[in-house]
Amino acid sequence: MPVSRRLLAPVRALRGAPRFRPAPLWLALALNLPAVALAQSPGQRAADPSTPVQPLSLPAAPAATSSEAIELPTDIERARAIWRRANERVAEFPRGHADLLRWEAAQPGAPAPAGATAGQNGPALDMAQALRLSLRQRPDLFGRVGMNERERGSVQIAYLAHARELRRAWIDAVAARERLQVATEVLEAATTGTELGRRMVTAGNWSQARLLREQLVETGARQAWADAQQAQAQADEQLGRLLGHWDAQALASALAALPRELPAVPAQLSPGEGLTPANLEAAVLRSHPTLAWQRQDAQRRLAALGGDRLAAWSRAVDGALDASLSAQPWTAPEMSDRRLLNDHALERAVEAEAALQAQAGARRAMARSAWRQLEARHAAARLAQDEVLRLQTALEQETLLRYNGMLQSTWDLLAQARARMGSLDDAQQARRDFWLAQTDWQALLAGGDFELSGAARGARGGAAAASPGH
Repeated sequence: MPVSRRLLAPVRALRGAPRFRPAPLWLALALNLPAVALAQSPGQRAADPSTPVQPLSLPAAPAATSSEAIELPTDIERARAIWRRANERVAEFPRGHADLLRWEAAQPGAPAPAGATAGQNGPALDMAQALRLSLRQRPDLFGRVGMNERERGSVQIAYLAHARELRRAWIDAVAARERLQVATEVLEAATTGTELGRRMVTAGNWSQARLLREQLVETGARQAWADAQQAQAQADEQLGRLLGHWDAQALASALAALPRELPAVPAQLSPGEGLTPANLEAAVLRSHPTLAWQRQDAQRRLAALGGDRLAAWSRAVDGALDASLSAQPWTAPEMSDRRLLNDHALERAVEAEAALQAQAGARRAMARSAWRQLEARHAAARLAQDEVLRLQTALEQETLLRYNGMLQSTWDLLAQARARMGSLDDAQQARRDFWLAQTDWQALLAGGDFELSGAARGARGGAAAASPGH
């Protein structure tokens, strides 16, 4: 056999042999193959209905006080004994009923207040870390070598939209935790008022009608607490989806590292380094990933045309507008010059110019609207933090002094505490709104979009629809 045939024989034998196929899953399990051959990727485990998961447990609200009517003693001596014992217990504490209930809650075996969470372990889940984790699940947001300018701009626009959505979800998740904490404190104050009312009825100092009013206050606080808990759960799920967490326990563990509260609102508002209200529109125009290319394309197309062709198009447009809108204002104008309509280069140049103007006008409107929104949110947050909350806190202190002087009751003190915590909740929500507006502004400066309303939104939509596709 020639040498060449001897060398090719093994190759021909391999060609005729059956190809190797991986063993099916049932055969691998039957043969007890190594586990590494059966390992599932995170995406496969998430999509597999048989993947075991643990149910997520939510914190429960403080136990509701009984809404049943209290049976009053019929014996006058028994009633006096109950009244005397209740007042003797109250006298042991300088601030009366409120200190008594606080002491009882602090005794060994007392249930922990609702909303209490374990301390943080490890580094905090800040915005930068959250963005890093989310991008691991988004390979479509990575640029690639060899992309042209338009392709790279499309990736950048999608990346900015994702980063903005993630930052907003992060802010909502932290703010929802703050709100739940305030709702928990309000509920505890309302529960304290109801329990004190029950003791007053037992001692014979209150009527059932007054106790029912306190129970209505507690019921409203309990509903607000449930709403705040649901809002936190929704915010957690939204952030978890963007982070790529599909397991409830893993998500809860990751979100436990969120900061306790949002950063403080800065005393002075700045649009950014080197920016002033006079050059905001220019900065927003320069940041758009494709606007510069769109401008060059429109300029190139217009330069290729002569001035006579553009002037003829302008006269035809004016004629169509005069003929249509004067007689039938709700009928679209119609061009009748076939010579101009068959000039495809002229048509593409006019469309490119119109799309450019619509896009630029929308970007300028975004800059003005986003900056005005940020200014308004900053002023509202500073007002809620520096004035309203300060006044409510001072009023609570004044109420406490009057309470200590026996000029106001325990329930006046509890009502003022609830009012102060309501102002605290308003201040926290105003701070959340500011940071959301700050996120929108930063995304716009980086080249993203800003949601407009009315005519400005229509102009932006028209710019997208009229973008040249030739």
